[in-house]
Amino acid sequence: MSDEPSVLRLFIAVELPASVRQRLADVADELRGMGLERLRWVRPENIHITLKFLGETPAERQPQIEDALRAAAEGVAPIELTLGELGKFGGRQNPRVLWVDVRGDVDALKALHKRVDARIAALGFPGDERPFAAHLTLARVPQDLSKKIARPLTDAIEAVKVPDPPIPVREIVLMRSELRREGPVYTRLSGVELA
Repeated sequence: MSDEPSVLRLFIAVELPASVRQRLADVADELRGMGLERLRWVRPENIHITLKFLGETPAERQPQIEDALRAAAEGVAPIELTLGELGKFGGRQNPRVLWVDVRGDVDALKALHKRVDARIAALGFPGDERPFAAHLTLARVPQDLSKKIARPLTDAIEAVKVPDPPIPVREIVLMRSELRREGPVYTRLSGVELA
């Protein structure tokens, strides 16, 4: 009898180089020092660009998904990105997520997302309804803190400058997410190189 789970919580992502994750950790430290320590901060090793969230998926579908990713990556040249600016999702008075956008060849990243979405939709997964917004989540705002933190968060976003190291995109990765009490744990299952 196997200990392997029959259902996996999956997503498709672009991983970041360790040097970029360290720069983002430094930005997070600076922001925490500006009165934002009570946000739920994403651990640096978990920061990535999500291309597609698949959710709960039977484990036996993994080979099909990997085939779809190989097809999506075929003929796609490597992509060059950099970190952009801080921003937030949610209204002015009700922020929910603190993020950093990405700059550079974002059109190529959007085209890659579209290819991944189409190949995965062909397997029966729902297509993305919202437009793709390339970003890196730094922190989530607890609901009970949202209104109180709105102004300090806006001030911090305006004050903190994000460095712009290169983010070379050379592959797309199938990731497993395990939700645990101490926070999610992401495990790389496989990677597909861009041509």
